[in-house]
Amino acid sequence: MKFTQVRNATAIIEYANSHFLIDPLFAPKEAYSGLPGTYNDHLNWPTVELPMSIEEILKDIDAVIVTHTHPDHWDEYAINAIPKSIKVFTQNAADADQIRQSGFTDVDSLENDAIFNGIKLNKTSGQHGSDEAMSVIGDVLGEVSGVVFSHADEKTVYLVGDTLWNHDVEDAIERYQPEVMILNAGDAQSPFGSIIMGKEDTLTAHKALPNATIIATHMESVNHATLTRTELNQFAAKNNMSDFVLVPEDGETCTV
Repeated sequence: MKFTQVRNATAIIEYANSHFLIDPLFAPKEAYSGLPGTYNDHLNWPTVELPMSIEEILKDIDAVIVTHTHPDHWDEYAINAIPKSIKVFTQNAADADQIRQSGFTDVDSLENDAIFNGIKLNKTSGQHGSDEAMSVIGDVLGEVSGVVFSHADEKTVYLVGDTLWNHDVEDAIERYQPEVMILNAGDAQSPFGSIIMGKEDTLTAHKALPNATIIATHMESVNHATLTRTELNQFAAKNNMSDFVLVPEDGETCTV
């Protein structure tokens, strides 16, 4: 498996000879206003440019996976750039309908899981914030998902998605025993605290699967992200997990 960090949660996963584009955010730097009420909401985002051209990102893509349709995972620039005939997988029927309304013609929900080019794709659940956050702004945070990739010739990969560490993640680990975990680990902050994982969650993931490789993504690209790559690498070293935690820079490819 090869994982190419593009920017934010946008990544390319090369798995069993297929290329999956994950959560495409193609906007130029500072295209969008800061998310109101979040950390650093005076800053526009994305806070950095794409590390490669959109044409380069799309050249070998076989399918797109949209874990949820928040604009930092599926934005108007991606909608306009991605060929409308490409295969798109979504978390549920509502997201699939939304994407079809943008002109995409081959859209499937992962509600009942799927097989694509011999690769099994299993949807997992998550929670995009604390119980308090969900009780107050749950309509904004919405439903989120992850995906487990499995194939006889590859390691089992768990793309965790925009969630805190919770029973959904624990259940997925228990069920699938992934050898690779991809964590959205930028510790984005709402007025009610973290809405995705951070460094302590990375340590929790390592303790849950001590021999698994952890890849940190969704970092240093939206206004409300608070955990830097340098800080996470230092934390990993302090907790003796540097050999298991990869923190790729934008544009960097990891082979696992």
